[in-house]
Amino acid sequence: MTANLISHSPSDFINSLSSAATAYRAGNQLPSAEIMVNALLAAEKTAKLQKLNYSFESLNGKWRLCFATGTKKVRNRGGIILGKGWYVPRFTKIHICLNPAETEALGTGEIANQVQLGGILLKLTGPIKYLGKKNLLAFDFIKMQISLFDWMFVNQNISTSKGEIKDFDQQPIAKLAFFAFFLVTEDMIAARGRGGGLALWIREN
Repeated sequence: MTANLISHSPSDFINSLSSAATAYRAGNQLPSAEIMVNALLAAEKTAKLQKLNYSFESLNGKWRLCFATGTKKVRNRGGIILGKGWYVPRFTKIHICLNPAETEALGTGEIANQVQLGGILLKLTGPIKYLGKKNLLAFDFIKMQISLFDWMFVNQNISTSKGEIKDFDQQPIAKLAFFAFFLVTEDMIAARGRGGGLALWIREN
């Protein structure tokens, strides 16, 4: 079951993010990047305060990246801060597909991250494991495919982690890429990545 976030105002972050998702799908005018960043930060803060937990199954599906932020290092603060957010151009399709395993250990499955620009498709796939108490999804890409329309001209094994592919389950989270999800609804998901950036995906129908 998907956790419910408590709304306190008609113009709260849920409405802002839902409006952005609707506008993005329809190709209409979008909320400003500042509104989006503030809404995502409010959602993240609310999830922490309410100690929300999302089931692994609620992440299942194909999700299109709608909005993301970068990060930048700040020397005098000894850390990183969010960069300006941006909407992914509609002519560029970036998806993640999350597929929890049904017959293997609970909390495991597969991720596919793909970018499509015209007839060119880049697809990365690999294993995932989910830490439900932290809403944290760790993953490692182990295969890369590149195709032009129906012609696949790259299909090779890779690994983005320093460990061996077969040792993914034994790798500590600190050595893996991950998303820490703080918003999960039927229509959209949002998370903070290991690098500190925020992202909002909308469900692909």
